[in-house]
Amino acid sequence: MTQFDVQPTDIAGLWRISPFASFDNRGWFIKDYSDELFRVAGVPLDVKEVFYASSSVGVIRGVHFQRGRQQTKLVRCITGEIFDVVVDLRPDSPTFKSWRAFILSGDNHEELLIPGGCGHGYLVLEEAIVAYKCGEVFVPECDDGIIWNDSDLKIDWPIADGVTPTLSRKDSSLQTFREFTDRYGGLI
Repeated sequence: MTQFDVQPTDIAGLWRISPFASFDNRGWFIKDYSDELFRVAGVPLDVKEVFYASSSVGVIRGVHFQRGRQQTKLVRCITGEIFDVVVDLRPDSPTFKSWRAFILSGDNHEELLIPGGCGHGYLVLEEAIVAYKCGEVFVPECDDGIIWNDSDLKIDWPIADGVTPTLSRKDSSLQTFREFTDRYGGLI
């Protein structure tokens, strides 16, 4: 197996990764994580937990983060397609309050390594299964987020006119960016 293709982005610690993938008449075989190969490439991740989410078209999950016990996340869309968003919430970062979006899909096999201190969310464009490999365990009392349509962040979600996204009750009532910075000084 060959090395992963690892590309840094302009947000420090946010990496776009193409994992090893092999295709033949049987289908495909993908290696989306290797502690050794990630260390060699300078990509920091010590996996503590793995989660999977299945979602229908039009679902928005996020923008989530964990206060105190920040989670580095390796996110990959196994099937379907998502519009994946990362928001830099680190007040000392030159890209603080900036967001970047990526199309992750079962066809392109790309994944994102999202550093702790960043918020994460996505819009499901095609029915999807998404995998999260997390560098910290989920701690319910640290679970937090910012509302998906925050007027300060101005995330440009590709939602068709007249379509109302599907959100969980929790995600529908998340705080605004301004409430987050007023409450915590922007520190997560």
